[in-house]
Amino acid sequence: MEKAKLQWHPGFSAALRITLHDEMKFLEMHEEYQLSKKPMQIDILIIKKKCDRKIQKAVGRIFRRHNIIEYKSPGDRLSINDFYKVYGYTCFYQSNTDKINQIDPEDMTITFVCSHYPEKMMRHLKEVRKIQAERYGEGIYYLTGDPIPMQLLIVPELSPKENYWIQNLRTDLKAGKEIRHLMEKYEKNRKLKDYEAVMDLITRANWEQMEEEKKMCDALKELFADELKEADARGRAEGVQYGIERGKIEGIRLAKQILSLHEQGNTEDQIAEKCGLSAEQVREILE
Repeated sequence: MEKAKLQWHPGFSAALRITLHDEMKFLEMHEEYQLSKKPMQIDILIIKKKCDRKIQKAVGRIFRRHNIIEYKSPGDRLSINDFYKVYGYTCFYQSNTDKINQIDPEDMTITFVCSHYPEKMMRHLKEVRKIQAERYGEGIYYLTGDPIPMQLLIVPELSPKENYWIQNLRTDLKAGKEIRHLMEKYEKNRKLKDYEAVMDLITRANWEQMEEEKKMCDALKELFADELKEADARGRAEGVQYGIERGKIEGIRLAKQILSLHEQGNTEDQIAEKCGLSAEQVREILE
């Protein structure tokens, strides 16, 4: 399968909906939230509680009326800048309303989700902002000392029972028992949209392991065939689109370079030599 940048945020949103499935009727999820009436979107996730009912799943017990969630893909790390970016977004979200204090700051929470404990960020928060990390449960740390309730979720440490699909959003699945168990769980829900979205991402993120397992296990070949085929098609489509976008950018850059060289008095032959093109191609652009 051709390499294309994996889109982790939609997969995480789907996995979180699966995790909170029994309580989603009390929640409202917004992806790529538009901060203002002008085009200004952010890739954090907003979850709004529709009522005062307390969420029972451990990752959502901190939730209040408005909950801002920052997710980092497996290869990314949470930095000090990320903290201030999300905190700033949260403040803007609170203030960008028609009425003063329409969103009570006490009705807001911030959740950071990542695969690695952010040592530098936590050291900074402790020393500069007096914010402490207190372990609340498996992989869940409450960040205390700030008016806005915050929590840090370390994905590999979360309870597998409650967060199975979130935990499998990674690139290091192992062929054999681990992937077979994953496919067995998926088979029970493969017709559901969120499971399909999560499985598509997991498949493309672990392509080689999936192919290896497909060869090793005859019993799963048929099941794998559909998922691998669909994931490959999506990956190729995204790769083509990425190539088109890159081509447009490079084309614009090259055209600007040619026009600049022409304005400097270079001949078509000189421009062609400097840009690695034929004189005819240069002539077409200049015309």
